[in-house]
Amino acid sequence: MTHIIDREAVQDLVAARQAQLVEVLPEEEYAWAHLPRAVNLPLAALGDPSALDPARPVVVYCHDWLCDLSPRAAHRLERLGFGDVHDYGAGKMDWLAADLPYEGEAHLVSQNVRRDPVTAGLDDPLDELTERILGDPAGLAVVVDEDDVVQGVVGSRELKGADMSGTAEQAMRVGVTTVRPSEQLEPLIQRMDRAKVDHVVVTHADGTLVGLFGLGDVRPQASESDLG
Repeated sequence: MTHIIDREAVQDLVAARQAQLVEVLPEEEYAWAHLPRAVNLPLAALGDPSALDPARPVVVYCHDWLCDLSPRAAHRLERLGFGDVHDYGAGKMDWLAADLPYEGEAHLVSQNVRRDPVTAGLDDPLDELTERILGDPAGLAVVVDEDDVVQGVVGSRELKGADMSGTAEQAMRVGVTTVRPSEQLEPLIQRMDRAKVDHVVVTHADGTLVGLFGLGDVRPQASESDLG
């Protein structure tokens, strides 16, 4: 019987039991990005899984939850005599979105995140926060709650006319656009250009802060403005 497992279980199996990672997507998708040390065995090639050690656990994965290649591959490997097979059901997009290391030719936001942006708690005094915002190249602070979940941003737009005796929560802009670390770099840059914004907040899928992506980090001549 195959086991559907999550990202943490994949990491545990690799660390504790030297599990073999197998991407069952086509070669070009494997070349784009894959989990570290994963081998590529497209589903059609599983008739000859000689590259795998049947004495070690096998973790198969494909693109995401909507892709059925990994469950089909897991069942195929069981049929071929592998007794310890696991299906990483969420797939490599879950891994990439979690800001974990990967191999391949993909250019993702995770490679260009500024991981030390100005941050503020909801109750931080705005007058103290303003000095940090103005002294930072991004001119932007990310407001997070006690669980490090992004609640909003405070930039030059929010500071104009703001009550300096208030808090970051009172001044922040709520509902700001965010992206995951798995976002492809070039399409994101194009979208930011069209929207005329220079910075976007990067979060995990649970809303916790990863950092800030700025056009100036990849294109020094980009103009200065905050997230729109």
